[in-house]
Amino acid sequence: MATPIVRKTLKSISPFTVRSLTSPNRHLTALATAGQPESDGGEREQDVQSIKNAEADNIFIKAPKTTSSSSVTMPTSSMTGSIVGKRFYKQATTREADDGNGWNVMLDYRTLKTPAKRPLKCPTPALAMAIAAEWEYQETDGIRPFTMPLMKLACTALERVPLTRQKIIEHLLQKFHKDLVFCRAPGDSDLTSGILDLQKAKIDPLLDWVKSEFGYKPVVYSDLYGGKQENGLVNAMENLLKNTDDCELAVIDAIAAAAQSLTISIGIFRGRLQIEEAIELIRLEEDFQVDRWGLVEGGHDVDIADLRVQISSATVFLGLSRRH
Repeated sequence: MATPIVRKTLKSISPFTVRSLTSPNRHLTALATAGQPESDGGEREQDVQSIKNAEADNIFIKAPKTTSSSSVTMPTSSMTGSIVGKRFYKQATTREADDGNGWNVMLDYRTLKTPAKRPLKCPTPALAMAIAAEWEYQETDGIRPFTMPLMKLACTALERVPLTRQKIIEHLLQKFHKDLVFCRAPGDSDLTSGILDLQKAKIDPLLDWVKSEFGYKPVVYSDLYGGKQENGLVNAMENLLKNTDDCELAVIDAIAAAAQSLTISIGIFRGRLQIEEAIELIRLEEDFQVDRWGLVEGGHDVDIADLRVQISSATVFLGLSRRH
């Protein structure tokens, strides 16, 4: 029910209004001053310099005329929920990279670049075509980067992961001890006993799979502060993460963040869990409460939709980025 309202609100936002609110004040001052009668030469030179400074502060989606017109850079605001400007291209296509190592996305004759101004190079033509489809379906009144999750993951894999790989792995292992699927509801209360039974029925098979896959069965707990897993299991997870490529690690990190569970993320990565199975485990306790007390429109339904987009897009990205 909330979806039509959200779409209507997004369409009503004027990109010009957004640009006006985010432009530096001196830009407006310089333009206003430029329209006033000329005074002495010193003031005219100051006005010209102010306009030049204001123009230098603009974020260009389309490359300025003073630079090469063979590429287009994705602005830093592409990673947020902002509308970054009107659609300036007619068609989004793909082509093999000039060095033959990967595939580029083309907006008309321009090569799409990341926020760091590196060519967006996809490992497979399938992933490049999927990202091109995200750009192709952008509306003419504004580019909405928040509707392009594959583009976001590609930029993460290309720019963030190579620079912070070790920190990402350390963060995932630190959160591993408080994994969602290791936490159990207390069984000594009528309010939580039903949840505990559901957790045993749905989650225990995944924990059994972890034991068969890595040789250690995870320790479950009811403490809010979490427990501690065996060093052998932690080391096995660390070895798995270190042997991933950049696209795989970006996907594992994205799913783990959305699911609050590295175990569920690894389950998807290894093919043990499908998208719907993963979402069911992530929302197990909350769906139990929704069935009991009811769904809050504009709250639970939005959360479900957001989770579905995050898990689905990351899983699709994983499949499309694999060369075999």
